[in-house]
Amino acid sequence: MLAKLLTNLIIPIGLNFAIMIACLIIPADIDASKVRIKDICAFQDNLETDLLGYGLVIGLDGTGDGGGAQFTTQSMTSMMERLGVTIDPRRLKVKNVAGVIVTARLSSQRTNGTYFDVTVSSIGDAASLQGGTLLLTPLSGPDGVVHAIAQGAVSIGGFNVTVDDANKIVNNYTLVGRVPSGGKVTNPLAPIPGSDREIFLSLFSPDQTTIHRVAQVINIKYGLTAYPVDGGSVKIVVPDSLMNPILRSKFIADIGHMRVVPDAPARVVINEKTGTIVAGAHVTIAPVAIAHGTITVSISSEPIISQPAPFSDGETIVTQQSTINVDQQPARVVHLKESVYLKQVAAALNRIGATPRDIIAIFQALKQAGALRAELVIL
Repeated sequence: MLAKLLTNLIIPIGLNFAIMIACLIIPADIDASKVRIKDICAFQDNLETDLLGYGLVIGLDGTGDGGGAQFTTQSMTSMMERLGVTIDPRRLKVKNVAGVIVTARLSSQRTNGTYFDVTVSSIGDAASLQGGTLLLTPLSGPDGVVHAIAQGAVSIGGFNVTVDDANKIVNNYTLVGRVPSGGKVTNPLAPIPGSDREIFLSLFSPDQTTIHRVAQVINIKYGLTAYPVDGGSVKIVVPDSLMNPILRSKFIADIGHMRVVPDAPARVVINEKTGTIVAGAHVTIAPVAIAHGTITVSISSEPIISQPAPFSDGETIVTQQSTINVDQQPARVVHLKESVYLKQVAAALNRIGATPRDIIAIFQALKQAGALRAELVIL
């Protein structure tokens, strides 16, 4: 029988705020919460690096950079000179050209000649990249070594139509686009020395308990081959019988599909801008009493018009009459006599009619009082 893993409590609120409290209950059937190792870890031989380059997008319909973007003018002048055309940069208009920064992420699994997507972002005063084409752009890593080139048509997934200064239609953001399969690997990432014999796994979210569980499940099947290094990584020594490239690849693939139960610290994340609260597993509250009371002050103003008599020289006078109403609700107290999970606290707060902003304030007060047994993260 599968246990219920996730209980969502959604508190009705106004249009401008939303709150969702997700409470993870420890399942009775622990197999139901197992995940694949490849979903929580990264293999060392599957490294990634960020690529960066500066390029030009041409073919724009008058929506390119203006005269203030001097780097675009200088780039066009240099490019035309390399093509054998000499021009005066002072007379060059670049309304159909935009300077962009090209970014991408390259994986060590990509070999020479493989293609990948790149992202282009305007850095000048262009109005839109719609319909543009990215010219050949070298992409280098943090070490300055060029690993790929990029070129192709830019897709922005929207449009920007301007009739005049006051009338325009914009669909999606048009100053950032993608070039599907626009990047091409020219210099693959070099393999890590000694990685054929040893493999390292790195947790996306380091945790001592999870990393020991990963090593344990690997050792159960392949013997003593996995050794936790720290809370974020585990070293795997490839057995001699699997050093054949084909068998080694199958060994890595098999490890990726093994399932473990990940652990995580008790944590409550609060976004005060949106009124959202998300709580992870193991979040408990110590015995505590919660009092909630609100005071509502309503101020209304009505105009009073004093009209002069007919045919008189008087003036119409408008005054304001203000009415102030104070509505104070009695405090409502909820007693939690024993350590409970956050789901029960949320239900209790919902019963006393606490608003999302009230709940956020209550959780912050619980943390200050030492009753909230979890890490409180405020975004």
